[in-house]
Amino acid sequence: MMRGIRGATTVKENNEVEIMDHTRQLVVDMIEKNNVSATDVTSVLVTVTADLNAGFPAKPIRELPGWQYVPVMCMQEIDVPHGLPRCIRVMMTVETDLDQKQINHIYQHEARTLRPDLLD
Repeated sequence: MMRGIRGATTVKENNEVEIMDHTRQLVVDMIEKNNVSATDVTSVLVTVTADLNAGFPAKPIRELPGWQYVPVMCMQEIDVPHGLPRCIRVMMTVETDLDQKQINHIYQHEARTLRPDLLD
């Protein structure tokens, strides 16, 4: 079955190192908490809010061991007034035996406010 795994994080400032570090940690947590292998991934979509442009958050994903062939695409999130600033969102589409209710969606830092209903 194909499933989507959601994740989101925030950074304190528009800084390439922080964007890369937070994206890497978010995706590693998504992988570990859902037992994902790169060969099970169809694609990864990454969005950033308009206030983040210091680096491509796809880069640390592609640098993960075995992930160089996984299609990863970055784009800008819809600029909604009063939306969460400096936010990086990830949608990972994977093949898995998990039911939808068993998927562990990961929200870190200030992004935890986006989906409190999904927090453990």
